[in-house]
Amino acid sequence: MLQRTPPPLPAERPACFRVTVHGTVFCERARHLATIRPGDPLLVIPGPPIDDSPGVWVHMPEGDVIGHLPPEIEEWLAPWMLRGGLVLAHVVKVHGDDVPSWRRLLIEVQCQAR
Repeated sequence: MLQRTPPPLPAERPACFRVTVHGTVFCERARHLATIRPGDPLLVIPGPPIDDSPGVWVHMPEGDVIGHLPPEIEEWLAPWMLRGGLVLAHVVKVHGDDVPSWRRLLIEVQCQAR
């Protein structure tokens, strides 16, 4: 089997960072927040390359969408992932309805680069 080496990260971009997940209030995505705990793995997937701004989407391990990363992260992470960059992510903290929706889910993202 052919193994691909991930491309190098863009200059001055972190290989590991914490970020909030946006868009959790749309399409009943918030229901997933009640089922996840710190340490749980999540899927991080770039949007389709045919989109002008493909975005970076956060999914439950089973595939359901939870939300997306902030635009300032998506603008460099999506192109890197679409070129073969690999990402691992897990839940750091989950807040309740008493916190603004864009701050309810904090995740840690680890980029697998050479």
